[in-house]
Amino acid sequence: MIAVPAQDKQKEITFFDGHAAADSYDVFTPETNTRLIDNIVRLGRFKPGQKVADLGCGSGVFTDLLHQRGLNSVGLDLSPKLIALGRRKYPGVEFLEGDVEKLPFADASIDGVLLSGIVHHLPDPSGCAAEVFRVLKPRGRFVAFDPNRMNPFMWLYRDRSSPFYSPVGVTANERPVLARQIAAVFGKAGFSVETEYLSGLSYRYVASTRVRWLLPAYNAIDRMLFAPPFMRPFSPFVLTAGERQ
Repeated sequence: MIAVPAQDKQKEITFFDGHAAADSYDVFTPETNTRLIDNIVRLGRFKPGQKVADLGCGSGVFTDLLHQRGLNSVGLDLSPKLIALGRRKYPGVEFLEGDVEKLPFADASIDGVLLSGIVHHLPDPSGCAAEVFRVLKPRGRFVAFDPNRMNPFMWLYRDRSSPFYSPVGVTANERPVLARQIAAVFGKAGFSVETEYLSGLSYRYVASTRVRWLLPAYNAIDRMLFAPPFMRPFSPFVLTAGERQ
C-alpha cells in the first residue's frame, strides 16, 4: 500500500493568511454564493435553530449566509488571519481557529456540518471524515463541495497530471476530487452517502492573470455545457452529502 502524505498545514496557513491580507478569498459572485447555500441547505436538510459548523470557512461568507437562514452557524478555519477577517466582517457570527482533523467540538454536539471546499485540500480525507462523524449527532448530516476531477476545465487547469496545470492561486495540498473516492471515504467512516453535481457557478475572480480575461466566456460555457442530465457527472463541482448512521 502506498503511503499518502499528510497535509502540510503550515503551507495552508501561509497561503490563506496571504489571502486574508488582500481580502481576496471569496472567488464566486454573490448570486453563486446564494445558489450554493440553497443547495447545501437542501442536501443537508438543515433547519433554523440547528447548530451547523462551517469547516474551512475562510473569511466567513458561507457561515454568514447560513446564519441569515436562521441557523446557529459557527465557522472554523486553520488560518488565524482569515478567522480575524471573518470576525471583523460578520461580528454577529461565531468563528474559531482550528483544524478539521482535530475539531474543538464535543462528541455528538453538532446538528450539521458544511465542508466548505476543504476536502480537496486533504491528501487523505479519512481523518476529517472520522472527526465529522464524531461531532455530529445521530442522524446529523454533512455536505461537502469540491472541484470535480472529471470536469475537463478543472482537469486541464488544476490537475497536476495536465500539461496545462497552473499552480497559481492554489496550495501544494490541493487537487480536484473524484466523486466515487470521496463517497467511499465517508461511507467507510460510517455515513450513508449521496452525490450530486453542480454547474453554472460564476466566478468573479481567479488568481491567474493569464486566464482571468477568459472568465466571462468560461462562465457562459459552464452554464450551457453541463446543463443536460448526461453531462452532469462532468460538472465543475461535486456535492457530497451524508447522514450519520
